[in-house]
Amino acid sequence: MALSSRFQFDKKLWIRFVNTVQPYFFPLAPKQTRIFLGLILVLLLGVIAFTFFLSVGLTFLGKAIFPEFFNTVAKELIENIEGLLKTRAPYIAFGVLSVSSFIFASQRRKLQGRWLQWGLLGLLLFLLFAVNGLNVTLSYAFRLIDTALNQRDQGVFWENITIYGLVLVIAVPIIIVYRYCRQKLGLLWREWLTKNLLDRYFNQRAYYQLDSNAVNPEVDNPDQRITQDVKAFTTVTLDFLLDILDSVLTLLSFTAILYSISKTLTWGLIAYATFGTVIAIVIGTRLIKINYNQLRLEANFRYGMVRVRDNAESIAFYQGEALEKQQVIQQLIAAVKNFDILIIWQSLIALFQYGYNFVTRLIPYIIMAPLYFERKAEFGEITQATIAFSQVLMALSFITNQIEGITEFAASINRLGEFEESLDDPSSIKKIKEDERVKITYIDYQENPEISLQELTLKTPNFARILIEDLSVAVETENNLLVMGASGSGKSSLLRAIAQLWTSGSGIIARPPLEEMLFLPQRPYMIVGTLREQLLYPNLNNKKVDDHQLEAILEIVNLPNLVSRFEQGLDTAENWENILSLGEQQRVAFARILVSQPRYAILDEATSALDVANEQILYEKLSHQGTTYISVGHRPTLKQYHQQLLEIFEGGSWDLKTIDNGQ
Repeated sequence: MALSSRFQFDKKLWIRFVNTVQPYFFPLAPKQTRIFLGLILVLLLGVIAFTFFLSVGLTFLGKAIFPEFFNTVAKELIENIEGLLKTRAPYIAFGVLSVSSFIFASQRRKLQGRWLQWGLLGLLLFLLFAVNGLNVTLSYAFRLIDTALNQRDQGVFWENITIYGLVLVIAVPIIIVYRYCRQKLGLLWREWLTKNLLDRYFNQRAYYQLDSNAVNPEVDNPDQRITQDVKAFTTVTLDFLLDILDSVLTLLSFTAILYSISKTLTWGLIAYATFGTVIAIVIGTRLIKINYNQLRLEANFRYGMVRVRDNAESIAFYQGEALEKQQVIQQLIAAVKNFDILIIWQSLIALFQYGYNFVTRLIPYIIMAPLYFERKAEFGEITQATIAFSQVLMALSFITNQIEGITEFAASINRLGEFEESLDDPSSIKKIKEDERVKITYIDYQENPEISLQELTLKTPNFARILIEDLSVAVETENNLLVMGASGSGKSSLLRAIAQLWTSGSGIIARPPLEEMLFLPQRPYMIVGTLREQLLYPNLNNKKVDDHQLEAILEIVNLPNLVSRFEQGLDTAENWENILSLGEQQRVAFARILVSQPRYAILDEATSALDVANEQILYEKLSHQGTTYISVGHRPTLKQYHQQLLEIFEGGSWDLKTIDNGQ
């Protein structure tokens, strides 16, 4: 994918945006996006119709309670409302409400479980109309206040100050509720989207494919995309959606006010705002790429620091501080250099925005002052024109003023879009498909009580190299297999293929369900949890083994004092990776086999940190409990615990022998 096409306001960006947004509100399927967008439009129209009836009702209620005010100050409002009621507007609004209700009812099955988000979105749209209406009311209040002040009419001045105060009393709670609902919907959306991505990230071991394969290097730092990018995306999407709608409403309402005061001012404003928007879009296209790179480089720098922390002991043993420091500093410098470019462009945008906004402050006065001096306009009209002008300009200049945020948003859309696409195809072989010389085939997996490999050819995940060619071997019950060979020959890769982590190749792998197998890597995985959970992992809900049995198993694996070392015993929660030595961790991993008693155990140099005596204890216990195992190792002493020996050589060749148990 060319860089020039990735960072554009184009169709692909729109598709990625919709594919990320739509599932929270409506099922994502072919030809469903039009329905989704139609529902949003229907919801908007329904809210407008509801707001119309509510406004009419509140206006007549106000007239009934404060007849004097509405017959004098708000007389024009009453006349406008009564005029609307004589038109087809009430019938149209009622029809829109009815049709909207029918359309949403027709989609009730697809919207099942999604009514809360649609309800909150509808409430936000209604509150947005309310806030916009209050802003219009306040502009008229300021107009009346300034006119009364200019005419030195003290009675009218204080009367309108009181009205302004009453409007504020109503407006403040509405604005607070609006902000709360906006943040609440964003929070719920973030929770849902994060869980959705996590489900897909852990499904079919996509997390392993994205971390282990270098086939798709574009999908960097999945952790940042799930945490930081999702949070930014959900918050900013709502902000932009509501802010754009707010700009449209502001544009419609205040343009009418502005046009009634000065047509020249209105058209001049539209031309000025159009010019600013075009310039902002041109600059923004460049900023998307810079922001995208900044997110990636910051994540790389953070990951470099985390990597040092996670491998602190190894780095200390090698005395590799200088090299690690140099690598981290290089990552920092890369982030700083890109940020330096970013702040240059931000400064250029700020220069344009400040000049653009400062000039606009003078325009209403330049146009309205002559009208005031000629007594063709009241002083309050200048104030209202200034307010209307600034509101309309803000609405028309939404892209101009928010271009930096828009570009950051576009960058996060691309990062989430790439990540979601990689989850749909975690092996990410689409680049390989472009090379017709590479023949893409996959291993056929079949369920069987015993492990059997039939004419298996195993390749690297990117199909670049053959590791093992045309291998056939059966590992029946208690006919344990030892795999040996030079480093890099493909021993561990064979275990990955059995676990269905690497599927590139051909042939058949028949095996029991993965739930009946347990894989032990050379460096055991120590979870964050208690000692009891360490032993029960990965089945923490195992109720068949009590604490006495767990302590007995620890004695079998030669860790009799492990429980007594801690005051809370099996309930102790520690950073076990740092507390236990590698040999102790390997024995805890073996204890997991004794706890879960799987049909097969797959051991990748699982005793490399143990002495021969401890190794013998563990293998003998494993044989006695009836678990069949496949081991990868280098020690000759391992042969006495196995019945078959598979030697793998460079280039994919292999040799299978029967082991004489007398050796």
